[in-house]
Amino acid sequence: MNIPNQHIDQPLLKEKGVTLYLKREDTIHPFISGNKYRKLKYNLLEAKKQGLQTLLTFGGAFSNHIAATAYAGHEQGLKTIGVIRGEELENNWQENPTLQLAHEHGMEFYFVSRSDYRRKNEVDFQEQLKESFGDFYLLPEGGTNTLAVTGCEEILTDTDAQFDVICSAVGTGGTLAGLINAAKPHQTVLGFPALKGDFLTEDIRSFVQNENWRLVTDYHFGGYAKVDENLVAFINQFKEATDISLDPIYTGKMLFGIFDLVKQGAFAPGTQILAIHTGGLQGIKGMNLVLKKKKLPLLNV
Repeated sequence: MNIPNQHIDQPLLKEKGVTLYLKREDTIHPFISGNKYRKLKYNLLEAKKQGLQTLLTFGGAFSNHIAATAYAGHEQGLKTIGVIRGEELENNWQENPTLQLAHEHGMEFYFVSRSDYRRKNEVDFQEQLKESFGDFYLLPEGGTNTLAVTGCEEILTDTDAQFDVICSAVGTGGTLAGLINAAKPHQTVLGFPALKGDFLTEDIRSFVQNENWRLVTDYHFGGYAKVDENLVAFINQFKEATDISLDPIYTGKMLFGIFDLVKQGAFAPGTQILAIHTGGLQGIKGMNLVLKKKKLPLLNV
């Protein structure tokens, strides 16, 4: 998996002496988007090194990681198995655009209850999976492990040393950990979690030693996969102004937060910010299904 260098577009925002740029990791690959491409890079090499022909991983109904793993396996000639949270999906997964995409690229699904899904890291549960599916290379939920963090360290290059602040959305913490490890001593790394709570701090610390980072926990919009009309309006206005699509789970929330912080004067004049677009655009179709059911405005694709 050869990753091209991603150029940085013209500044998105110049306000109160602060300049914001966006690094387009979403353009790396049409299906294995952004940070998922980075996370899978060394894991795929390791799977092949071990002589394993099957990837098994975990995810929810609209998981970017599930979609990316399915396509990466298809591209690399590996079988893929997705352990999917929510046994109620077993009879109607065809209505889900993420699972449709994964299935089209060869992924086999194993639907489990939410209580069983919570056992995903237990050795006994993983042994049961091996009894059912044979030997496999295990990718954790969200794809975060040491090899994934190594891949994400490659997001930043020497040309990014000009920036004072690096910003990224946070799911399981692997991407942020890679950025923290790769950041220069003068840079601060800000993570914008998509989930409520501060439990991610310890997870991230297990992969990093630097202290030049913090989590900004005010822009989760109620929790994972939660959105409101203000966020939808921001994403649609951003698309209209820049012709850049944002996913509503991760990058959309991060950029909403950055714009809001700039307006509040949270950054000193002269600060140059680099935000990472981590992709995940396949999730827009699924979110629009949810928004339509709630009779809320839809996201522009």
